[in-house]
Order: sequence, then C-alpha cells, then structure tokens
Amino acid sequence: MTEPYVKGVATADPDSLPARRGPVVAALMLGMGLAAIDGTIVSTAVPQIVGDLGGLAVFSWLFSGYLLAVTVTLPVYGKLSDTFGRKPVLIAGVVLFLFGSLLCAAAWNMASLIAFRVVQGLGGGALQGTIQTIAADLYPLKERPRIQAKLSSVWAASSVAGPAAGGLLAGYADWRWIFLINLPVGAVALWLIVRHLKEPARTTPRARVRIDWAGALAIFATGALLLTALVQGGVAWPWLSAPSLGLLAGAATLGVVTVLVERRAAEPIIPGWVWRRRTISAVNLALGALGLLMVAPTVFLPTYAQSVLGLGPIAAGFVLSVMTLSWPISAAFSNRVYSRIGFRLTAVIGISLALAVLLAFPFLPFPGEPWQPALLMLLLGGALGLFQLPLIVGVQSTVPYEERGTTTASVLFCRQVGQSVGAAVFGAVANGVLAARLGGSGDLDALARALDDPASLTAEATDHLRRAVDAAVDYVYVGAAGAAALALLVLLFLAPRRFPVLREVAGGDRSEETHDQGAS
Repeated sequence: MTEPYVKGVATADPDSLPARRGPVVAALMLGMGLAAIDGTIVSTAVPQIVGDLGGLAVFSWLFSGYLLAVTVTLPVYGKLSDTFGRKPVLIAGVVLFLFGSLLCAAAWNMASLIAFRVVQGLGGGALQGTIQTIAADLYPLKERPRIQAKLSSVWAASSVAGPAAGGLLAGYADWRWIFLINLPVGAVALWLIVRHLKEPARTTPRARVRIDWAGALAIFATGALLLTALVQGGVAWPWLSAPSLGLLAGAATLGVVTVLVERRAAEPIIPGWVWRRRTISAVNLALGALGLLMVAPTVFLPTYAQSVLGLGPIAAGFVLSVMTLSWPISAAFSNRVYSRIGFRLTAVIGISLALAVLLAFPFLPFPGEPWQPALLMLLLGGALGLFQLPLIVGVQSTVPYEERGTTTASVLFCRQVGQSVGAAVFGAVANGVLAARLGGSGDLDALARALDDPASLTAEATDHLRRAVDAAVDYVYVGAAGAAALALLVLLFLAPRRFPVLREVAGGDRSEETHDQGAS
C-alpha cells in the first residue's frame, strides 16, 4: 500500500520507501498538530477573549461548538474519503480549517467567534479521520505503530505546548494570533499534501458514485441534538428541564429517522456492516468506553491538582502531561506485543492495567504529594497505549482500502461520543458528591474558584472544601474504572479471539483473509 501514496514511485525499493514517504508523514503530523493544539491553545486565552468580546455566559460554546462540528462530521468524511479518495477530503478539510481560523481571528463579538469555531470544527473533522486513515494506508501492518506513535506524540506535544503558547500569545501579543498562527502551519501541510500525496487509481467510476446527502444531514442533525443535550445538560440548564428532555427526545426521534434513511440509501454514510461485523462493533464499543474514562484525567485531574494538592496551573498541567508522554512510547512498542499474542489479548492487558490504576486513585492519601497522582498518570498512559493502538491498527487491518475511511471514522466517532457522555455523567457525579458533602447544590467549578482565594476562607473551611473535592474526584475515578471494566467485558465477550486480518500482498491490495498472530 506504500507505493501508491508516494509521488513518482511505481515500483519502489522497500529500503528507500521511508525516506520517500517522509514529506507525506510530515504533512500528516502538521495536519494533526492543527487539530491537536486547537483546544489547549484556545483555553488559556479565554479571559482575554471574554475581556475583549464579552459573552461570558456563552463562552463555553467556543469549545462545545467545535466539538459538535468535529464529532458529527466524522462519519460523513469517512464515507467521502472511501468514495472520492483521501486526498481531496484532506485538502478540503485543511482549507476549511484555515478559513475558519482566519474568520475566528476577524471575529467582532462572541456570537461570531462561536460560529466561526464551528466552521473550524467542520474542517477539523476531516483532519482527524482522514489523517488516521491515510496513516493506515501508508504503512504496512508491521510498521503501522511507527506512524501511529508519531501521531500520538503530536497530541502529547500539543497538550504541553498548547497552554504555554496560548498564554504567551494572549498575554504578549493578541488573542487573535492563536488563530492566525494556524495559517503558515496549515499552508505548509497543504503544500506537502498537494505535491507529495498520490493515491491509487479508483476502481469505481466517478459517474456511478451517489452521495447519501439525506443520510449525512440526518446524522448531522441527530448528533448535533444529542451532543448539545450532553454538553449543556446540568450546565446551561438542569438535566430534567424542558430543554434537556426536548433535545434528548429530538435526538432519539432523529436517530430512528437516520436508521430508516440509511437502510434505504444505495451508498449509506454509516453502512450496516459497521455494526454487523463483530470486530468493528466490538472495537467501537471499547473505544467509546475509552472516551468515557478519559474524562477523569483530562477534565478532573487538573482541578484535583490545584484544589487538593494546592499546585499552580503549570504544575497541575505537568501532573496530567506525564500521561501523554508514556502513551506514545507504549503505543510505539505495542507491535512487539500484539505481533506475538494478538490484538485482542494485548488490548485486554492494557485495559486491565488501566483498570487497576484507576481503582488505585481513590486510595491516594489526603492531601498527598504531587508525584503520587503523576506516577499513576504515567502508568495509565502506558496502559492505554497498549489498549488503544492495537485496537485501531487491528480493526483497520480487517477491512480493504475502500472501507477503511468509514471504519476509522466510526471508531473515532464512538470515542468522541463516549467523551461527551463521560463529561455529562461524571460532571453530574462530582456535583452530586459535593452537594452531599457540603449541603445544598454542588458546583465543582465554583468550589475550585473559591479555593483559588484561600484568604477568604478559614483554615477549617479550606480543609473541608478540599476534602469534598477530593471525594468528588475519587468517585469520578471509580466511575472511570467502571468504564474500563465495561471495555474489558466487551473485549472478553464480544470481540473475536483473533481479528480477521486481510493479508497484504504485492501492489498494496488486501484480498486474502488471515488472522492476527497469537492465540488471543
């Protein structure tokens, strides 16, 4: 599969391929960097943005709007990349992302900035799904962890560099530069893609291609309603209020309509085989559970580090960032494990270790030392590297080229939805624990802000509030352990013992079914 993706190579020498596909890999890493750094670099500039544009009551939509757009477009871009090829979809995604970035930099009020963030998200959906698909196309199964580890390292670097870059640009230049800085990076990525990415010839004539626009619209509308309910429920309005119930009912109704539309479509956006094939459906459910459990470290750990341990924002970020350092390292070496024992068993080992780490968190002493949660996050990153990458590589290896975009998009879509569900569920859990500990209503964010100003509290009150936050985060981690247990059960009872991998033969075609190595 390597030869068709390197410009000018018809019959390639295998030893020279890594050097020749280098520009394509660089383009993928730059494109992934645009999507990866976006959330972290914007978050640190929120005070400056709100101070300039106003809109404090709705600023959370800067993130929610982007997340909605990325999530609901993933299945659409996956199908389009299988239909028209990866290159045009990726180019369109980069252009749309850069156009949205330029619009964001020119925003005149919070409403316009939120709208332009949605435009950015429409491009970000193409970046995330298509880059992961090209990575699988570009490397044979044996070498695929190399590119996946590189892409994971981009996310790791972004989690560390994003907040620092956002703070510097907002503090010493202007917050608009956090969007303008995307333009030169994206331009280089776009040039490399156009110049060096060459796809294999399409086997299906373009004239016969029919786009399921009705299905795409139905999926977009269903996802938008569902994610809006999950993101805003318990925040903008109570869970049992008319807006929440109305959105959830609308999402359920549109979900039924989507299923009916997709069943009648000649070329559905989400084909039925995505859920009928045991391997794909099991991986989708397992990675949905991964998205669920990831909310505990990414959302609640920084609050724990600042409110309970008394760390500053930078030190709190370091406690979390060690997980992003061990994750790509573990992922890079996972092929040495799954090549011997198989994809499923490797993932089982990874999620079992993650389950043990998550269950250990509530046993940390109060208030404890910063190195203790940092050590757990280091172990968690290593465990999840063993869990996620074998599943993604494994499921991509069970489908041919013309189905890989749809398959990859379905996996990423389920992970994103899991993350949205986790934010809603665990947010309710944390606030419920706080309400029980403190009496009345609980609000973790408000409590964290109160602890930022210890001079306004007595020593006894401060200790009481910190213990309440500690208990709330402990319960969240227990819930995350429940999500890990769910993923483990899915792998043990739903996933096949051996993934039906398609053998790679000359010319990059995949037509002969075999099984992954190891009695998994």
